[in-house]
Amino acid sequence: MTYAVIGLFAGVLAGGLVVYLVLNGLLKRRNEEVIKEAEKEAEQIKKDRILQAKEKFLQLKAEHEKMINERNQKLQQSENKYKQRESQLNKKTEEVNRLTKDLERKRSNLDQQLEIVNKKQEELRKEHQRQVEALEKLSGYSAEEAKNQLVEALRDEAKTAAMAMIKEISDEAKLTANQEAKKIVIQSIQRVATEHAIENSVSVFNIENDDIKGRIIGREGRNIRAIEAATGVEVIVDDTPEAIILSCFDPVRREIARLSLHQLVTDGRIHPARIEEVVKKVTRQIEDEIVETGKRTCIDLGIHGLHAELVRMVGRMKYRSSYGQNLLQHSREVANLCATMAAELGLSTKAAKRAGLLHDIGKVPDDEPELPHAILGMRLAEKYGEKPDVCNAIGAHHDEVEMTSLISPIVQVCDAISGARPGARREVVEAYIQRLKNLEDLALSYPGVTKSFAIQAGRELRVMVESEKVTDQQAEQLSFDISQRIMNEMTYPGQIKVTVIREMRSVNYAK
Repeated sequence: MTYAVIGLFAGVLAGGLVVYLVLNGLLKRRNEEVIKEAEKEAEQIKKDRILQAKEKFLQLKAEHEKMINERNQKLQQSENKYKQRESQLNKKTEEVNRLTKDLERKRSNLDQQLEIVNKKQEELRKEHQRQVEALEKLSGYSAEEAKNQLVEALRDEAKTAAMAMIKEISDEAKLTANQEAKKIVIQSIQRVATEHAIENSVSVFNIENDDIKGRIIGREGRNIRAIEAATGVEVIVDDTPEAIILSCFDPVRREIARLSLHQLVTDGRIHPARIEEVVKKVTRQIEDEIVETGKRTCIDLGIHGLHAELVRMVGRMKYRSSYGQNLLQHSREVANLCATMAAELGLSTKAAKRAGLLHDIGKVPDDEPELPHAILGMRLAEKYGEKPDVCNAIGAHHDEVEMTSLISPIVQVCDAISGARPGARREVVEAYIQRLKNLEDLALSYPGVTKSFAIQAGRELRVMVESEKVTDQQAEQLSFDISQRIMNEMTYPGQIKVTVIREMRSVNYAK
């Protein structure tokens, strides 16, 4: 059994060895064939790569040669250009050298000519001096004296000619420009003419009988003191029958006092506590009426988008006056005039009307700072969002600031038109008389003036001169000088006409 197993095992080993040897031989032959094939493929690939490398080398060589040729061509072109420029520069250098030589030659000639001219000028000066000395001997005047006399004569002649030219130019300008301007102004005035109300600083409260005066005064005057303290108005109770006078420069306060007295007298209960209650109530009513007046004014004029505070200020104008002219009526009139004039001139009527209505809002602020009303009004308009042209028109209507838009002179002119109408504004008698006297004294300060008369409420100044001392041309000069001094030195409404009258009288007697 054991030998059989060993034999079997030996047989298996022998078979395996034979199989191994057979397989190993086959594998060797296969490997050799694979290696031969690989070597053939490698050789073929090597040949292909060598051929590709040779082709690439030839291609790169051709490109390189082409690049070198192009570069050589560019270098050749650049060299040609440089040679051309060098040739041109050489030509220009030669030209410059030639011009320099010409200039040197001309300069030398000019120096010689200048020397000759200087010599001739010196000779001419000496000859002129000899002639001047000869003329001085013949005339008996020195050169300076003769020159002064000639200058004086020419000055008078030039002044006369200038005055004649000024008058001619002025007349021509009036014929051409003033006709159309007067037409526009007159049409504007005629279309918006309104009545004028003259206001005072006092109001009269009418009562049914004088017994009410005692009740208004109260025990030991406590009622009247309470009224004055609550309203800020001076209450004057005198011998005037059936009337009590309310005095205050603020029309709003006077109106509050008048309405408060009316309610107190109607109710019959007059004592300090009741007075304070009624005054507060009337004050609220007046404030509401101010706002309503401002709104109604804006609606009537067709002005929209106005700030609420500006609307209230417009309403306050109803209770303010300027030189006796109601401020609201004046502002409404200026607004309408501005709209009419702007339409004639082809400008924005809405902006002109807006600026005309607001031009005097600086007169009705709640507080009163130390500023001209035109500047204050301009700042208020800027504060509440008005456009720059409207703000400038407000600030410039009294020349407080420079005008920057065409609306500004329109507002200024319309303000003057509204205020300069006869009866529109009231002057204090003393100031009016003093203004007339200043006009007459100004005219009398000129030599040759014998009399002067301010007529037409100070709107015309007639000046009488002596015919022996003042010629016709001097009379024209005199009227011009007086008008200029009035414009520069005096303040007046509207315009003043200056008329110089020169009369020549020849008198003889038959005996």
